[in-house]
Amino acid sequence: MKYLKILWIILLLSSCGTIKVDYDYEKETDFTAYNTYNYIADLQTGLSELDENRFFRAMDITLQAKGLKFSEEPDLLIDVNSMVYETQSGNTVGVGLGGGGGAIGGGVSIGIPVGSPKLTREIVLDFLDAKKDILVWQAIGKAPFREGEPPAVKEENLQEMVNKIFEKYPPKS
Repeated sequence: MKYLKILWIILLLSSCGTIKVDYDYEKETDFTAYNTYNYIADLQTGLSELDENRFFRAMDITLQAKGLKFSEEPDLLIDVNSMVYETQSGNTVGVGLGGGGGAIGGGVSIGIPVGSPKLTREIVLDFLDAKKDILVWQAIGKAPFREGEPPAVKEENLQEMVNKIFEKYPPKS
C-alpha cells in the first residue's frame, strides 16, 4: 500500500509538465531520400529572438543526430510557427440545488472554475519537400509555459520539446 501511494504521487507530479505531440505525414513519402535541410527564408516563428536561437540550436543538434545536414540547397525546407495561449484550469467546484417529493424531482447545478489560467506553448513544424513544394511531415507540440524562467530552464524546456517532437521522425512505413 505504501508503494502504491508513492507511485501515485510520482505519476501525479510527472503528469503536470507533459509535452504532447501530434504528427501527420504523407504516407507515400520516402523519408530516406531526404539528407539535407534548411529553414524557410524570412521565417516568422513567434518566438523571442533569444528563444528562437535556443530553439534552432536544439533543432540543429537533433536533426544532425538523425543524419540530416544543413545545406543552402536542401531536400527539406522547415517552417516553424509558435504561439503561447491561455487555457482555463481543468479544476472546478460544483454547486447544486435540488428537491422533490413523491415521484417528481428536479435540480440545478453549476461548475465554478478554480485556479488561475494556465499558459501553453504550441510549436508547429512543417517539413516541405523543397523540389516539389509540398508538405510531407508535420508535428504540433504543446507544453506548459511559464513566463520569466531563467535562460538555462528555457533552453532545457525547448530542447526537451524538440526531443519529444522528433521521437517519431522519420515515420516508420
